[in-house]
Amino acid sequence: MDPIAYVNGSFVPLSEAKVSILDRGFLFADGIYEVAAVLDGKLIDNASHLARLERSVGEISLALPETVERIQEIQRNWWRATASLTAWSIWRVTRGADTGRDFAFPKSGVKPTLVMFTSVKDIVNAESAKTGIKVITVPDIRWTRRDIKSVALLAQVLAKQAAAEAGAGEAWMIEDGKVTEGRIIIGLHPDPGRRTGDAA
Repeated sequence: MDPIAYVNGSFVPLSEAKVSILDRGFLFADGIYEVAAVLDGKLIDNASHLARLERSVGEISLALPETVERIQEIQRNWWRATASLTAWSIWRVTRGADTGRDFAFPKSGVKPTLVMFTSVKDIVNAESAKTGIKVITVPDIRWTRRDIKSVALLAQVLAKQAAAEAGAGEAWMIEDGKVTEGRIIIGLHPDPGRRTGDAA
């Protein structure tokens, strides 16, 4: 049976769930997620996940599109539809779909996107739960690989919004006294024949 997803107010088969390609989660990774275990149709440690969700959206000035109480109601309706499901529950909140691609937050009229869906997995009886797994360690490269043209642009979104709130047109990122990221706008220089900069 096709799992049920919740997308912006509607329960739909997961295979039919859709969001706009202009959604800022898709364009910029401008959003927050949570993943929780569902055992026999019951969400595990739900209060803690909701508390972390509230903290995370607050850290990027993103308003939840529904109250926490309403989200819990949606979850209860969802579990009724999924019966005795054992799975991972994935929730995503993004800043929503604007009419174009602009790093700074939309000024008005854009409602955040709320999506919930499941990835069915027998968590308790998984082979790894019985035998354990091997683990390696790697350097923590999150938010440091600026050489990769990744769609994970949340840091740049927050920087651009800081510029907008300061009345500036751009924000340059600085590390060890050097500019590591920042767009240079091509424009006219007071001296004919020269430009103010190149596009980055």
